[in-house]
Amino acid sequence: MRITRLLVAVSSAAVLLTTATPASAAGIHHYVALGDSYTSGPFIPMQRSDPLGCGRSTANYPSVVAAALKPGVFTDVSCAGAVTGSMTEPQKVSFNGTNAPQLAALRLDTDLVTVGIGGNDFDLFGRLLATCPGLRAGAPTGNPCEKHFTVNGVDTVQMAITAIQPRIEAVLAAIHQRSPGARVIVVGYLRIAPESGSCPAILPFAEGDYAWLNRVESDLNAALADAAADGAAEYVDTFGPSRGHDACARGGSAWINGKDQNILAAAAYHPFQAGMAGVAAVVLKALR
Repeated sequence: MRITRLLVAVSSAAVLLTTATPASAAGIHHYVALGDSYTSGPFIPMQRSDPLGCGRSTANYPSVVAAALKPGVFTDVSCAGAVTGSMTEPQKVSFNGTNAPQLAALRLDTDLVTVGIGGNDFDLFGRLLATCPGLRAGAPTGNPCEKHFTVNGVDTVQMAITAIQPRIEAVLAAIHQRSPGARVIVVGYLRIAPESGSCPAILPFAEGDYAWLNRVESDLNAALADAAADGAAEYVDTFGPSRGHDACARGGSAWINGKDQNILAAAAYHPFQAGMAGVAAVVLKALR
Protein backbone atom coordinates (compact mmCIF):
# COMPACT_ATOMS: atom_id res chain seq x y z
CA MET A 1 0.00 0.00 0.00
CA ARG A 2 2.83 2.41 0.84
CA ILE A 3 4.46 1.75 -2.56
CA THR A 4 1.14 2.32 -4.33
CA ARG A 5 0.62 5.58 -2.44
CA LEU A 6 4.07 6.80 -3.41
CA LEU A 7 3.70 5.86 -7.08
CA VAL A 8 0.34 7.62 -7.38
CA ALA A 9 1.64 10.74 -5.65
CA VAL A 10 4.86 10.94 -7.62
CA SER A 11 2.95 10.57 -10.87
CA SER A 12 0.46 13.34 -10.05
CA ALA A 13 3.12 15.61 -8.57
CA ALA A 14 5.29 15.18 -11.66
CA VAL A 15 2.50 16.64 -13.79
CA LEU A 16 2.13 19.57 -11.40
CA LEU A 17 5.85 20.21 -11.29
CA THR A 18 6.12 20.13 -15.08
CA THR A 19 3.50 22.84 -15.45
CA ALA A 20 4.30 24.85 -12.33
CA THR A 21 8.04 25.51 -12.50
CA PRO A 22 8.18 29.32 -12.53
CA ALA A 23 10.22 31.18 -15.11
CA SER A 24 10.19 34.17 -12.76
CA ALA A 25 11.98 32.07 -10.14
CA ALA A 26 14.90 31.31 -12.45
CA GLY A 27 18.27 32.51 -11.27
CA ILE A 28 17.65 32.14 -7.51
CA HIS A 29 20.97 32.75 -5.79
CA HIS A 30 20.35 31.58 -2.21
CA TYR A 31 17.24 29.70 -1.07
CA VAL A 32 16.71 29.14 2.67
CA ALA A 33 14.01 26.83 4.08
CA LEU A 34 12.78 27.44 7.63
CA GLY A 35 10.15 25.52 9.57
CA ASP A 36 8.97 22.73 11.82
CA SER A 37 8.31 19.02 11.19
CA TYR A 38 5.72 19.70 8.48
CA THR A 39 8.65 21.19 6.59
CA SER A 40 11.48 18.90 7.70
CA GLY A 41 9.68 15.58 7.07
CA PRO A 42 10.53 13.16 9.92
CA PHE A 43 10.97 9.50 8.83
CA ILE A 44 10.62 10.33 5.13
CA PRO A 45 13.64 8.74 3.42
CA MET A 46 16.38 9.75 3.34
CA GLN A 47 16.95 11.39 6.69
CA ARG A 48 19.82 13.82 7.20
CA SER A 49 21.99 13.74 10.31
CA ASP A 50 22.79 17.43 10.78
CA PRO A 51 21.33 16.91 13.39
CA LEU A 52 19.45 13.61 13.16
CA GLY A 53 16.91 14.75 15.76
CA CYS A 54 15.47 17.36 13.39
CA GLY A 55 13.93 14.69 11.18
CA ARG A 56 15.08 16.56 8.10
CA SER A 57 14.46 14.61 4.90
CA THR A 58 16.22 14.94 1.57
CA ALA A 59 12.75 14.50 0.01
CA ASN A 60 10.92 17.21 1.95
CA TYR A 61 9.18 19.98 0.02
CA PRO A 62 12.10 22.44 0.25
CA SER A 63 14.37 19.83 -1.31
CA VAL A 64 11.89 19.19 -4.13
CA VAL A 65 11.50 22.95 -4.70
CA ALA A 66 15.28 23.38 -4.74
CA ALA A 67 15.68 20.52 -7.23
CA ALA A 68 13.26 22.30 -9.57
CA LEU A 69 14.66 25.83 -9.13
CA LYS A 70 18.35 24.87 -9.00
CA PRO A 71 19.43 27.83 -6.83
CA GLY A 72 23.09 28.66 -6.50
CA VAL A 73 22.94 27.69 -2.82
CA PHE A 74 20.20 25.78 -0.97
CA THR A 75 20.11 25.79 2.84
CA ASP A 76 17.47 23.77 4.72
CA VAL A 77 17.47 24.34 8.50
CA SER A 78 13.91 23.17 9.24
CA CYS A 79 13.57 21.03 12.35
CA ALA A 80 10.90 18.87 13.97
CA GLY A 81 9.50 20.47 17.12
CA ALA A 82 10.50 23.99 16.09
CA VAL A 83 8.47 26.90 17.43
CA THR A 84 8.66 30.55 16.42
CA GLY A 85 11.26 31.01 19.15
CA SER A 86 13.48 28.48 17.37
CA MET A 87 14.02 31.07 14.66
CA THR A 88 16.25 33.11 16.99
CA GLU A 89 17.28 30.60 19.70
CA PRO A 90 19.07 27.22 19.52
CA GLN A 91 16.74 24.23 19.63
CA LYS A 92 17.59 21.09 21.57
CA VAL A 93 16.57 17.93 19.71
CA SER A 94 16.72 14.16 20.23
CA PHE A 95 20.01 12.27 20.37
CA ASN A 96 21.67 15.14 22.28
CA GLY A 97 21.64 17.32 19.20
CA THR A 98 21.15 21.05 18.76
CA ASN A 99 19.75 22.92 15.80
CA ALA A 100 21.19 26.41 15.51
CA PRO A 101 18.82 29.40 15.43
CA GLN A 102 17.18 29.01 12.05
CA LEU A 103 17.47 32.66 11.08
CA ALA A 104 21.25 32.32 11.35
CA ALA A 105 21.10 30.65 7.93
CA LEU A 106 19.93 33.89 6.31
CA ARG A 107 22.36 36.15 4.47
CA LEU A 108 22.18 39.57 2.89
CA ASP A 109 22.14 37.91 -0.53
CA THR A 110 19.40 35.40 0.34
CA ASP A 111 16.72 35.94 -2.29
CA LEU A 112 14.14 33.21 -1.51
CA VAL A 113 12.85 32.06 1.88
CA THR A 114 10.10 29.54 2.62
CA VAL A 115 8.82 29.23 6.17
CA GLY A 116 6.30 26.86 7.72
CA ILE A 117 5.95 27.51 11.45
CA GLY A 118 3.37 28.14 14.17
CA GLY A 119 1.67 24.80 14.80
CA ASN A 120 3.92 23.95 17.75
CA ASP A 121 3.54 27.29 19.55
CA PHE A 122 1.59 26.87 22.79
CA ASP A 123 1.91 23.12 22.01
CA LEU A 124 -1.13 23.60 19.76
CA PHE A 125 -0.95 20.44 17.63
CA GLY A 126 0.66 18.43 20.42
CA ARG A 127 -2.17 19.04 22.89
CA LEU A 128 -4.87 18.20 20.36
CA LEU A 129 -3.25 14.97 19.20
CA ALA A 130 -2.45 13.88 22.75
CA THR A 131 -5.94 14.61 24.07
CA CYS A 132 -8.56 14.00 21.37
CA PRO A 133 -8.05 10.26 20.66
CA GLY A 134 -8.43 9.43 24.36
CA LEU A 135 -11.79 11.19 24.54
CA ARG A 136 -13.38 9.34 21.63
CA ALA A 137 -14.43 6.25 23.61
CA GLY A 138 -16.65 8.28 25.94
CA ALA A 139 -18.57 9.98 23.13
CA PRO A 140 -17.73 8.41 19.76
CA THR A 141 -20.40 10.35 17.85
CA GLY A 142 -20.03 13.61 19.77
CA ASN A 143 -17.42 16.37 19.97
CA PRO A 144 -15.72 15.72 23.32
CA CYS A 145 -12.40 17.28 22.31
CA GLU A 146 -14.00 20.56 21.26
CA LYS A 147 -15.85 20.60 24.59
CA HIS A 148 -12.65 19.81 26.49
CA PHE A 149 -10.86 22.82 25.06
CA THR A 150 -13.84 25.14 25.54
CA VAL A 151 -13.59 26.65 29.02
CA ASN A 152 -16.41 28.83 30.36
CA GLY A 153 -17.65 29.26 26.80
CA VAL A 154 -14.22 30.31 25.52
CA ASP A 155 -12.44 28.29 22.82
CA THR A 156 -8.92 28.15 24.26
CA VAL A 157 -7.51 26.75 21.02
CA GLN A 158 -8.77 29.78 19.12
CA MET A 159 -7.18 31.99 21.78
CA ALA A 160 -3.85 30.28 21.16
CA ILE A 161 -4.18 30.75 17.40
CA THR A 162 -4.90 34.45 17.89
CA ALA A 163 -1.72 34.73 19.96
CA ILE A 164 0.34 32.86 17.33
CA GLN A 165 -0.25 35.41 14.58
CA PRO A 166 1.88 38.24 16.03
CA ARG A 167 4.67 35.73 16.62
CA ILE A 168 4.64 34.87 12.91
CA GLU A 169 4.67 38.56 12.06
CA ALA A 170 7.74 39.02 14.27
CA VAL A 171 9.49 36.15 12.48
CA LEU A 172 8.75 37.71 9.10
CA ALA A 173 10.04 41.08 10.26
CA ALA A 174 13.27 39.43 11.41
CA ILE A 175 13.64 37.65 8.06
CA HIS A 176 13.29 40.92 6.17
CA GLN A 177 15.81 42.57 8.47
CA ARG A 178 18.43 39.92 7.76
CA SER A 179 17.59 39.40 4.08
CA PRO A 180 15.91 42.59 2.84
CA GLY A 181 15.91 41.49 -0.79
CA ALA A 182 14.35 38.08 -0.21
CA ARG A 183 11.02 36.88 -1.53
CA VAL A 184 9.37 35.32 1.53
CA ILE A 185 6.80 32.52 1.20
CA VAL A 186 4.71 31.43 4.21
CA VAL A 187 3.58 27.84 3.67
CA GLY A 188 0.34 26.65 5.31
CA TYR A 189 -0.44 23.31 6.94
CA LEU A 190 -1.85 20.29 5.10
CA ARG A 191 -5.35 19.03 5.79
CA ILE A 192 -5.42 16.16 8.32
CA ALA A 193 -9.15 15.33 8.49
CA PRO A 194 -11.58 14.82 5.61
CA GLU A 195 -14.36 17.29 4.83
CA SER A 196 -16.94 14.60 5.61
CA GLY A 197 -16.95 11.08 6.96
CA SER A 198 -14.51 9.53 9.39
CA CYS A 199 -11.87 6.79 9.67
CA PRO A 200 -11.41 6.06 13.40
CA ALA A 201 -8.89 3.28 12.74
CA ILE A 202 -6.58 5.89 11.17
CA LEU A 203 -7.71 9.16 12.73
CA PRO A 204 -9.20 8.23 16.13
CA PHE A 205 -11.18 11.39 16.84
CA ALA A 206 -14.87 11.40 17.79
CA GLU A 207 -17.04 11.95 14.72
CA GLY A 208 -18.14 15.41 15.82
CA ASP A 209 -14.54 16.50 16.37
CA TYR A 210 -13.58 16.00 12.71
CA ALA A 211 -15.30 19.24 11.71
CA TRP A 212 -13.73 21.00 14.68
CA LEU A 213 -10.25 19.78 13.74
CA ASN A 214 -10.80 21.14 10.24
CA ARG A 215 -11.87 24.46 11.71
CA VAL A 216 -8.80 24.61 13.95
CA GLU A 217 -6.51 24.00 10.97
CA SER A 218 -8.42 26.46 8.82
CA ASP A 219 -8.18 29.12 11.53
CA LEU A 220 -4.46 28.51 12.01
CA ASN A 221 -3.85 28.80 8.29
CA ALA A 222 -5.93 31.99 8.20
CA ALA A 223 -3.70 33.41 10.94
CA LEU A 224 -0.63 32.54 8.87
CA ALA A 225 -2.18 34.20 5.83
CA ASP A 226 -2.99 37.35 7.80
CA ALA A 227 0.52 37.42 9.26
CA ALA A 228 1.97 37.14 5.75
CA ALA A 229 -0.21 40.01 4.53
CA ASP A 230 0.92 42.18 7.44
CA GLY A 231 4.53 41.06 7.12
CA ALA A 232 5.14 41.77 3.42
CA ALA A 233 5.23 38.06 2.59
CA GLU A 234 3.22 35.71 0.39
CA TYR A 235 1.01 32.99 1.81
CA VAL A 236 0.73 29.65 0.00
CA ASP A 237 -2.39 27.66 0.85
CA THR A 238 -1.87 23.90 1.10
CA PHE A 239 -5.06 23.19 3.07
CA GLY A 240 -7.29 23.66 0.02
CA PRO A 241 -5.06 21.77 -2.44
CA SER A 242 -4.81 18.84 -0.01
CA ARG A 243 -8.59 18.28 -0.12
CA GLY A 244 -9.07 14.60 -0.87
CA HIS A 245 -5.53 13.84 0.32
CA ASP A 246 -6.30 13.79 4.07
CA ALA A 247 -5.33 10.97 6.42
CA CYS A 248 -8.56 9.10 5.61
CA ALA A 249 -8.00 9.18 1.83
CA ARG A 250 -8.00 5.79 0.13
CA GLY A 251 -6.40 4.36 -2.96
CA GLY A 252 -2.93 5.59 -2.11
CA SER A 253 -3.95 9.26 -2.32
CA ALA A 254 -3.26 10.29 1.30
CA TRP A 255 -0.68 13.02 1.70
CA ILE A 256 -0.61 12.75 5.46
CA ASN A 257 -0.18 9.87 7.90
CA GLY A 258 -2.66 8.85 10.57
CA LYS A 259 -2.04 7.73 14.12
CA ASP A 260 0.47 4.95 13.38
CA GLN A 261 4.12 5.89 13.35
CA ASN A 262 5.93 4.51 10.32
CA ILE A 263 9.69 4.87 10.64
CA LEU A 264 10.09 4.05 6.94
CA ALA A 265 7.54 6.57 5.64
CA ALA A 266 6.28 9.27 8.03
CA ALA A 267 5.79 10.21 11.65
CA ALA A 268 2.27 9.91 13.05
CA TYR A 269 -0.01 12.72 11.83
CA HIS A 270 2.75 14.02 9.53
CA PRO A 271 3.22 14.27 5.77
CA PHE A 272 4.23 11.33 3.63
CA GLN A 273 6.69 11.86 0.80
CA ALA A 274 3.57 12.15 -1.36
CA GLY A 275 2.45 15.12 0.73
CA MET A 276 5.82 16.79 0.40
CA ALA A 277 5.67 16.40 -3.38
CA GLY A 278 2.19 17.91 -3.34
CA VAL A 279 3.26 20.89 -1.24
CA ALA A 280 6.30 21.46 -3.46
CA ALA A 281 4.07 21.58 -6.52
CA VAL A 282 1.81 24.18 -4.90
CA VAL A 283 4.79 26.30 -3.83
CA LEU A 284 6.35 26.13 -7.29
CA LYS A 285 3.05 27.13 -8.87
CA ALA A 286 2.89 30.15 -6.54
CA LEU A 287 6.42 31.13 -7.52
CA ARG A 288 5.48 31.15 -11.21
